Amino acid sequence: MKKIALAALLGLSFAAQAAHYDIKMLNSNSEGSMVFEPGYLKVQPGDTVTFRAENKSHFVHSKAIPEGAQKFQSEEDQELTITLDKEGVYVYTCPVHRSMNMNGVIQVGDNLPNKEQAEKVVKDLEKKSMTNKGRLEKYFSQVK
Repeated sequence: MKKIALAALLGLSFAAQAAHYDIKMLNSNSEGSMVFEPGYLKVQPGDTVTFRAENKSHFVHSKAIPEGAQKFQSEEDQELTITLDKEGVYVYTCPVHRSMNMNGVIQVGDNLPNKEQAEKVVKDLEKKSMTNKGRLEKYFSQVK
């Protein structure tokens, strides 16, 4: 009986562990040029995300984050792993390709205290984009 209880507890502890996700920084995919894949991602608090520069000349920089969350920025051509502890909306960009709308959105949890502020950042980034217009707004529309 003790072995069954121990096995059940171990199973629960593995289920409670945080998940890990990858976001690729790409020159192109089916959505067009200069893109994060996926461009929208929903995760839970405590999950980790690794941004991977699959092609050269990309890096990631946070533009909107929930209050109390850590800003993030990678080096060019380097991967960056972050742990997302604060619920809310994270909007990020590749500064080199921002005018090509190389931006993305991560939703952490369902409590979104900064959604309004993130939406303003999305509108500003869309306004400054020269190509791939509407892509970031499409990602943001998935935030619920």
